[in-house]
Amino acid sequence: MALQIYCGKGFDTQKAERFFKERRITYQRVDVLRYGIGRRELQSVAAAVGLEALADRESKAFRESVIAYTQNRDAFLDGLLEKPQLLRLPIVRCGKLATVGVCPDVWAAWIAAGAVR
Repeated sequence: MALQIYCGKGFDTQKAERFFKERRITYQRVDVLRYGIGRRELQSVAAAVGLEALADRESKAFRESVIAYTQNRDAFLDGLLEKPQLLRLPIVRCGKLATVGVCPDVWAAWIAAGAVR
């Protein structure tokens, strides 16, 4: 199945890419800070990991954003789509499977189960 890494700049993105390169697993790299992420992709990831896990709650940008105080799921999702810098990256997606952040144990389990080739 096709593997996608939604990323920006930073060490966590480098760690994710290195993990898959070392195992010779091909992936599609999508720079969300430059190109954004589609609503359906983000909804698919949210279904796998939960909407709350998508936001980088540690960042100053998130704490200063309107979505930090909203209880409305659609408004929260719209805020993440509008400002992808509020996302916690990298997001690694393989079909309906997804992770947010660096999760080498989960990725290794995907490989062992044959979900990623």
